[in-house]
Amino acid sequence: MLVFLGILLKILIVVNVAMGVVAYLIWVERKVAAYAQDRIGPNRCGSEFMVPFGLLQPLADGAKMLLKEDVIPGYVSKPVYILAPLIAIVAAMIGFAVVPFGPVGPDQWMNFQIAPNVNIGILYVFAVGSLAVYGVVLAGWASNNKYAFLGGLRSSAQLISYEIPLGMSILGMVLIAGSLDLNTIVNWQDNHVWGIVVQPLGFLLFLVSGFAETNRLPFDLPESEQELVGGFHTEYSAMKFGMFFLGEYLHVITVSFLIAVLFLGGWDLPGLNQEQTSVISSLIKMTVLLIKVAVIILIIMWVRWTLPRFRYDQLMDLAWKSMIPLSIVNLVATSGIVQLVYSYSAS
Repeated sequence: MLVFLGILLKILIVVNVAMGVVAYLIWVERKVAAYAQDRIGPNRCGSEFMVPFGLLQPLADGAKMLLKEDVIPGYVSKPVYILAPLIAIVAAMIGFAVVPFGPVGPDQWMNFQIAPNVNIGILYVFAVGSLAVYGVVLAGWASNNKYAFLGGLRSSAQLISYEIPLGMSILGMVLIAGSLDLNTIVNWQDNHVWGIVVQPLGFLLFLVSGFAETNRLPFDLPESEQELVGGFHTEYSAMKFGMFFLGEYLHVITVSFLIAVLFLGGWDLPGLNQEQTSVISSLIKMTVLLIKVAVIILIIMWVRWTLPRFRYDQLMDLAWKSMIPLSIVNLVATSGIVQLVYSYSAS
């Protein structure tokens, strides 16, 4: 019973913290956009309460989403239309179940993971993450709008294409660490070297594929306002519209955690004593991981205002003519090197 209550408490904490973080990530992105375009960005909301820098703007945006009239056009397929944003947000949220937010193990004072001891953590994240495409496709189809339908088709083709290099790019680290468990991969990096050193090409492929999987610029073809009005969410308003954006930002957080855990050592930091399991040491390790994740999120936002959007043929060419062949080469080369190392060690 206590174990169940502990897991339930972790779920409540993760869900509520994730929602709050997403709200302020929107504020951060608006500030990053403002600095990139030589503007000020949100700076008024909260000034009447002596709160600087417009820090209450996310609360105002959330209230606006909740209080706006929820318009459902008469020509949509209503059941699927309502179901689509729910799929988008649920698929994004349940991926956090196996993401380690800090050190995990029997000797730790606390397991910073909702579902510990999951030895197929990466497989689970990829399985539930791929469900998000159903929300986008169903939204485009159920809207009965040509722009939304084109956005849904684009998204399905894009996500299916980039899931191939995304999945293959992490197989190198799986072979090297000998496990699909995220904690085991972090422990291997603690004892040897960060994944980005032994898998630089895998890191680059995963990073680019992560942009495509989260529909971030320069891969936001499913939305592309200049061509498709708003893409798959053209007919959505109020909180349903907000749920799609909430799901997108949750995917960005998940991808950032995976990059930090798989290639940047997770909570490992040179000079940090990894053997310590005290409360203070665990909190320091968790802080290190969260700082790495925050830096990756800022890079993702920075790229949005740096690179122009690809044409759709360029998007597909990049996946099928460049990234998939490179991921195959990386996997074959890593397999050969790992086999040689094991053979040499055995002899």
